Amino acid sequence: QVQLVESGGGSVQAGGSLRLSCAAPGHIYSSNCMGWFRQAPGKEREGVATLRSDNWASYSDSVKGRFTASRDLAKNSLDLQMNSLKPEDTGMYYCAAAPTLWYGCQYGATDFAYWGQGTQVTVSS
Repeated sequence: QVQLVESGGGSVQAGGSLRLSCAAPGHIYSSNCMGWFRQAPGKEREGVATLRSDNWASYSDSVKGRFTASRDLAKNSLDLQMNSLKPEDTGMYYCAAAPTLWYGCQYGATDFAYWGQGTQVTVSS
């Protein structure tokens, strides 16, 4: 049963922007930690950004300064604003939630209990 639903992916040229959203039911949205991950073809899944319920955020070096994670309380969603996109940002983007993770809520964390099915982002040069 899919608990998290991502949307907003698409195709864009380098330098463009996309905004991803992840809708979650209330009992998952209240998680201490939520995050975004991505997987490019032929590569392992990597953490992109995490956001704690107190809005403390962690970003991978490859996206820092370009991507911003935020929560939309009205929609129970975790969003990811992606600016200045590069071809190397191409991949399937997944949303995840870790209900009890707090001090370990960083982009390199792996202990996430809930996952979405992903949304594709393609950046052309």
